Amino acid sequence: MKKILLTGIALILLTSCGTQLYYWGSNKLSGVSEYEDLTYKNYDKRTPKSICALLCLYEDMITNPGGLRNVPPPGICAEFGYLLLQPDTEEIFAGHATKSQKETFSDLNTSSFKALGIQMLEKEIELYPESAVFIGPLVKKFSEN
Repeated sequence: MKKILLTGIALILLTSCGTQLYYWGSNKLSGVSEYEDLTYKNYDKRTPKSICALLCLYEDMITNPGGLRNVPPPGICAEFGYLLLQPDTEEIFAGHATKSQKETFSDLNTSSFKALGIQMLEKEIELYPESAVFIGPLVKKFSEN
């Protein structure tokens, strides 16, 4: 009986290790996800290159969700929206994005960054209603400006 119980516990532990609820960008050789790497670089030393790369990663994570739930991870739509709503993001992206990064947003002219930012904040509330307490005031604030 003990062997069956231990085998069952080991099986559960081993199968749960490979299960990924959300897509966090591709994994690097070091085992760190692209999301972890880019957000760290952006918050450690914010550069135009890190902002452009992060915008494209957020867009990929939202339009191509993966994992078991097949929805963007919690907070990603809010982070993306908030970054789009920052006053300098439009100018930085327009001036520093690579050709392939600009193609990612080809159907969106830079004057639409504010509208997309608000849309992403609202999408966060739609996907994760419990976030309305925190995100709702941001939507109101940015919609009034």
